[in-house]
Amino acid sequence: MPQYPFTAADLEALKAWDTPTICNALEVVAPHKRGHGFSVRPFQVARPSAKPIVGLARVGTIRAAFPSGRSKEADRAARIGWYSYVADAALPSIVVLQDLDDVPGTGAFWGEVNSAVHLGLGAEGCVTNGSFRDIDALAPGFQILGVVNPSHAYVHIVDWNRPVTVHGMAVNHDDVIHADLHGAVVIPADVVTKIPAAVDLLTRKEAVILDMARAPGFNIEKLKAALSASDEIH
Repeated sequence: MPQYPFTAADLEALKAWDTPTICNALEVVAPHKRGHGFSVRPFQVARPSAKPIVGLARVGTIRAAFPSGRSKEADRAARIGWYSYVADAALPSIVVLQDLDDVPGTGAFWGEVNSAVHLGLGAEGCVTNGSFRDIDALAPGFQILGVVNPSHAYVHIVDWNRPVTVHGMAVNHDDVIHADLHGAVVIPADVVTKIPAAVDLLTRKEAVILDMARAPGFNIEKLKAALSASDEIH
Protein backbone atom coordinates (compact mmCIF):
# COMPACT_ATOMS: atom_id res chain seq x y z
CA MET A 1 0.00 0.00 0.00
CA PRO A 2 1.42 3.44 -0.89
CA GLN A 3 2.66 5.63 1.95
CA TYR A 4 1.57 9.28 1.95
CA PRO A 5 2.91 12.18 4.02
CA PHE A 6 -0.66 12.99 5.07
CA THR A 7 -3.77 11.22 6.34
CA ALA A 8 -7.42 11.10 5.36
CA ALA A 9 -8.05 13.58 8.18
CA ASP A 10 -5.52 15.99 6.64
CA LEU A 11 -7.38 15.85 3.32
CA GLU A 12 -10.73 16.28 5.03
CA ALA A 13 -9.44 19.37 6.83
CA LEU A 14 -8.75 21.08 3.48
CA LYS A 15 -12.48 21.10 2.73
CA ALA A 16 -12.79 23.99 5.18
CA TRP A 17 -11.49 26.38 2.51
CA ASP A 18 -12.47 27.14 -1.06
CA THR A 19 -10.10 26.44 -3.94
CA PRO A 20 -8.96 30.08 -4.38
CA THR A 21 -7.88 30.08 -0.72
CA ILE A 22 -5.93 26.87 -1.29
CA CYS A 23 -4.24 28.50 -4.29
CA ASN A 24 -3.32 31.48 -2.11
CA ALA A 25 -1.81 29.16 0.49
CA LEU A 26 0.21 27.36 -2.17
CA GLU A 27 1.82 30.69 -3.08
CA VAL A 28 3.30 30.61 0.45
CA VAL A 29 4.22 26.94 0.91
CA ALA A 30 4.96 26.00 -2.72
CA PRO A 31 5.85 29.25 -4.53
CA HIS A 32 7.26 27.34 -7.51
CA LYS A 33 3.65 26.26 -8.25
CA ARG A 34 2.29 29.79 -8.47
CA GLY A 35 1.98 29.86 -12.27
CA HIS A 36 0.71 26.36 -12.96
CA GLY A 37 -1.01 23.32 -11.52
CA PHE A 38 -4.58 24.67 -11.57
CA SER A 39 -7.43 24.85 -14.07
CA VAL A 40 -7.39 27.93 -16.30
CA ARG A 41 -10.76 27.66 -18.03
CA PRO A 42 -14.25 27.68 -16.49
CA PHE A 43 -16.32 24.57 -15.83
CA GLN A 44 -20.03 23.98 -15.49
CA VAL A 45 -20.49 22.64 -11.98
CA ALA A 46 -23.14 20.11 -11.04
CA ARG A 47 -23.53 21.44 -7.49
CA PRO A 48 -22.20 25.01 -7.19
CA SER A 49 -23.19 25.29 -3.52
CA ALA A 50 -21.49 22.05 -2.44
CA LYS A 51 -18.42 22.15 -0.22
CA PRO A 52 -15.05 21.46 -1.87
CA ILE A 53 -13.97 17.94 -2.77
CA VAL A 54 -10.47 16.69 -1.95
CA GLY A 55 -8.81 13.41 -2.81
CA LEU A 56 -6.18 11.42 -4.66
CA ALA A 57 -6.35 11.67 -8.44
CA ARG A 58 -7.54 8.72 -10.45
CA VAL A 59 -6.65 9.69 -14.01
CA GLY A 60 -8.00 8.45 -17.33
CA THR A 61 -8.98 9.36 -20.88
CA ILE A 62 -12.19 8.98 -22.89
CA ARG A 63 -13.53 9.56 -26.39
CA ALA A 64 -17.13 9.80 -27.58
CA ALA A 65 -17.31 11.22 -31.10
CA PHE A 66 -16.89 7.83 -32.80
CA PRO A 67 -17.18 4.16 -31.81
CA SER A 68 -14.11 2.69 -30.12
CA GLY A 69 -13.51 0.16 -32.89
CA ARG A 70 -13.16 -2.54 -30.24
CA SER A 71 -15.40 -5.52 -29.67
CA LYS A 72 -18.19 -5.30 -27.11
CA GLU A 73 -16.15 -7.59 -24.89
CA ALA A 74 -13.08 -5.37 -25.18
CA ASP A 75 -15.13 -2.27 -24.34
CA ARG A 76 -16.52 -4.05 -21.28
CA ALA A 77 -13.04 -5.12 -20.22
CA ALA A 78 -11.82 -1.53 -20.51
CA ARG A 79 -14.72 -0.31 -18.41
CA ILE A 80 -14.05 -2.93 -15.73
CA GLY A 81 -10.35 -2.13 -15.84
CA TRP A 82 -11.14 1.52 -15.23
CA TYR A 83 -13.50 0.74 -12.35
CA SER A 84 -10.91 -1.55 -10.77
CA TYR A 85 -8.33 1.22 -11.00
CA VAL A 86 -10.66 3.75 -9.34
CA ALA A 87 -11.50 1.27 -6.58
CA ASP A 88 -7.82 0.72 -5.76
CA ALA A 89 -7.33 3.78 -3.56
CA ALA A 90 -6.34 3.86 0.07
CA LEU A 91 -7.89 7.31 0.58
CA PRO A 92 -10.84 9.21 -0.94
CA SER A 93 -10.27 9.95 -4.62
CA ILE A 94 -11.12 12.48 -7.29
CA VAL A 95 -11.49 11.31 -10.89
CA VAL A 96 -9.68 13.50 -13.42
CA LEU A 97 -10.89 12.43 -16.85
CA GLN A 98 -9.52 13.96 -20.05
CA ASP A 99 -11.77 13.88 -23.12
CA LEU A 100 -9.49 13.40 -26.15
CA ASP A 101 -12.08 14.30 -28.82
CA ASP A 102 -11.51 17.28 -31.09
CA VAL A 103 -14.73 18.65 -29.60
CA PRO A 104 -14.51 17.57 -25.94
CA GLY A 105 -17.83 16.77 -24.33
CA THR A 106 -19.43 15.24 -27.43
CA GLY A 107 -20.73 12.37 -25.31
CA ALA A 108 -21.46 12.28 -21.57
CA PHE A 109 -19.59 9.66 -19.54
CA TRP A 110 -21.15 10.96 -16.34
CA GLY A 111 -24.78 10.62 -15.29
CA GLU A 112 -26.98 8.86 -12.77
CA VAL A 113 -25.28 5.46 -13.12
CA ASN A 114 -21.61 6.39 -13.25
CA SER A 115 -21.92 8.93 -10.45
CA ALA A 116 -23.43 6.24 -8.21
CA VAL A 117 -20.84 3.64 -9.23
CA HIS A 118 -17.87 5.94 -8.67
CA LEU A 119 -19.20 7.26 -5.37
CA GLY A 120 -19.55 3.67 -4.22
CA LEU A 121 -15.94 3.01 -5.24
CA GLY A 122 -14.66 5.86 -3.08
CA ALA A 123 -14.59 8.84 -5.47
CA GLU A 124 -15.95 12.16 -4.23
CA GLY A 125 -16.35 13.66 -7.69
CA CYS A 126 -14.83 14.33 -11.08
CA VAL A 127 -12.93 17.09 -12.85
CA THR A 128 -13.20 16.75 -16.63
CA ASN A 129 -13.20 18.61 -19.92
CA GLY A 130 -15.84 16.07 -20.93
CA SER A 131 -19.54 16.18 -20.20
CA PHE A 132 -22.15 15.05 -17.72
CA ARG A 133 -25.95 14.76 -17.74
CA ASP A 134 -28.80 13.62 -15.43
CA ILE A 135 -28.11 16.65 -13.24
CA ASP A 136 -31.13 16.05 -11.00
CA ALA A 137 -30.35 12.34 -10.67
CA LEU A 138 -26.63 12.41 -9.89
CA ALA A 139 -25.61 10.46 -6.80
CA PRO A 140 -26.12 12.61 -3.68
CA GLY A 141 -22.81 14.06 -2.59
CA PHE A 142 -21.02 13.43 -5.89
CA GLN A 143 -19.61 16.59 -7.47
CA ILE A 144 -18.76 17.09 -11.16
CA LEU A 145 -16.86 19.89 -12.87
CA GLY A 146 -17.27 19.59 -16.65
CA VAL A 147 -19.75 20.55 -19.36
CA VAL A 148 -23.38 19.53 -19.80
CA ASN A 149 -24.58 17.35 -22.69
CA PRO A 150 -27.74 15.21 -22.98
CA SER A 151 -26.27 12.27 -24.95
CA HIS A 152 -23.84 9.39 -24.43
CA ALA A 153 -22.85 9.48 -28.10
CA TYR A 154 -20.15 6.75 -28.37
CA VAL A 155 -18.45 7.48 -25.07
CA HIS A 156 -15.84 4.92 -24.04
CA ILE A 157 -12.79 4.59 -21.83
CA VAL A 158 -9.53 4.85 -23.75
CA ASP A 159 -7.00 4.23 -20.98
CA TRP A 160 -6.11 5.08 -17.41
CA ASN A 161 -3.28 5.62 -14.96
CA ARG A 162 -1.32 7.94 -17.23
CA PRO A 163 -0.77 11.73 -17.01
CA VAL A 164 -3.71 13.84 -18.21
CA THR A 165 -4.39 17.53 -18.72
CA VAL A 166 -7.79 19.10 -18.07
CA HIS A 167 -8.33 22.80 -18.75
CA GLY A 168 -4.62 23.48 -18.47
CA MET A 169 -4.16 21.49 -15.24
CA ALA A 170 -1.66 18.64 -15.60
CA VAL A 171 -2.46 15.74 -13.27
CA ASN A 172 -0.70 12.48 -12.42
CA HIS A 173 -1.90 9.40 -10.60
CA ASP A 174 -2.26 10.00 -6.85
CA ASP A 175 -1.87 13.79 -7.07
CA VAL A 176 -3.92 15.53 -4.39
CA ILE A 177 -6.79 17.45 -6.01
CA HIS A 178 -8.85 20.22 -4.41
CA ALA A 179 -11.89 21.40 -6.39
CA ASP A 180 -15.01 23.51 -6.03
CA LEU A 181 -17.16 25.85 -8.12
CA HIS A 182 -14.09 27.96 -8.97
CA GLY A 183 -12.11 25.12 -10.53
CA ALA A 184 -9.41 22.73 -9.36
CA VAL A 185 -5.80 22.73 -8.19
CA VAL A 186 -3.09 20.13 -7.58
CA ILE A 187 -1.59 20.25 -4.08
CA PRO A 188 1.96 18.84 -3.82
CA ALA A 189 1.94 15.94 -1.38
CA ASP A 190 4.72 17.38 0.75
CA VAL A 191 2.80 20.58 1.57
CA VAL A 192 -0.67 19.16 2.33
CA THR A 193 -0.13 19.43 6.09
CA LYS A 194 1.33 22.95 5.75
CA ILE A 195 -1.80 24.42 4.16
CA PRO A 196 -3.77 25.17 7.38
CA ALA A 197 -0.96 27.27 8.88
CA ALA A 198 -0.50 29.14 5.60
CA VAL A 199 -4.23 29.89 5.41
CA ASP A 200 -4.15 31.19 8.99
CA LEU A 201 -1.21 33.48 8.16
CA LEU A 202 -2.86 34.86 5.03
CA THR A 203 -6.18 35.35 6.84
CA ARG A 204 -4.49 37.42 9.54
CA LYS A 205 -2.58 39.49 6.97
CA GLU A 206 -5.71 40.13 4.90
CA ALA A 207 -7.81 40.99 7.97
CA VAL A 208 -5.73 44.10 8.63
CA ILE A 209 -6.43 45.41 5.13
CA LEU A 210 -10.07 44.37 5.04
CA ASP A 211 -10.85 45.86 8.44
CA MET A 212 -9.30 49.16 7.41
CA ALA A 213 -11.02 49.19 4.00
CA ARG A 214 -14.42 48.59 5.57
CA ALA A 215 -14.04 51.18 8.32
CA PRO A 216 -15.39 54.76 8.03
CA GLY A 217 -12.94 57.32 6.73
CA PHE A 218 -10.88 54.89 4.67
CA ASN A 219 -8.44 56.66 2.37
CA ILE A 220 -5.16 56.10 0.57
CA GLU A 221 -3.05 56.98 3.60
CA LYS A 222 -4.88 54.45 5.76
CA LEU A 223 -4.45 51.90 2.99
CA LYS A 224 -0.69 52.48 2.99
CA ALA A 225 -0.66 52.00 6.77
CA ALA A 226 -2.69 48.82 6.52
CA LEU A 227 -0.40 47.40 3.85
CA SER A 228 2.64 48.10 6.01
CA ALA A 229 0.99 46.52 9.05
CA SER A 230 0.03 43.47 7.00
CA ASP A 231 3.62 43.03 5.83
CA GLU A 232 4.76 42.84 9.46
CA ILE A 233 2.55 39.83 10.24
CA HIS A 234 4.47 36.55 10.08
